[in-house]
Amino acid sequence: MAPGSAPRNLDNACSIVQQRPQYLRAFIATERKWGVPINVQMAIIHQESRFASKAKPPRNKIFGFIPGSRPTDSYGYTQAKKATWEWYQLKTGKNDARRDNFSDAIDFVGWYANQSNLRSKISKTDAYRQYLAYHEGHGGYNKKSYESKDWLISIAKKVENKSNAYKSQLSQ
Repeated sequence: MAPGSAPRNLDNACSIVQQRPQYLRAFIATERKWGVPINVQMAIIHQESRFASKAKPPRNKIFGFIPGSRPTDSYGYTQAKKATWEWYQLKTGKNDARRDNFSDAIDFVGWYANQSNLRSKISKTDAYRQYLAYHEGHGGYNKKSYESKDWLISIAKKVENKSNAYKSQLSQ
């Protein structure tokens, strides 16, 4: 497998961690440090990048077919925007953390979920609400900006379902 490429069979948590034992070490370290269950971490990364290290949002199309600019500067496993990543670096002191480094990315997911718990009172085990806050930011989540976005609610339900499936797989 090429460095940074996604593992095969992304619907199977056990397959992912068997292919990438370093992922399991990172998941465990994040769970210990931030209290965010592995299945929630995995479901968020699955939704954001499908475990691809260099993921970027698709380009806008000019005249329907000419590649234009990207809608955001989101990047890497987490699809974190640059400003949010810099906030994480500032608050954690991890100035050399990179969005395309798996251990850094998973630590970010744990840190962000912890922030969602502190700022928005979202349980660290609640993949559905954690994802809504992850996508909308804490201010947006607290203002319930997601309520008018049926597409986002649908995605958050998918994240919740994926988290539940991963939890079941990992328990076996």
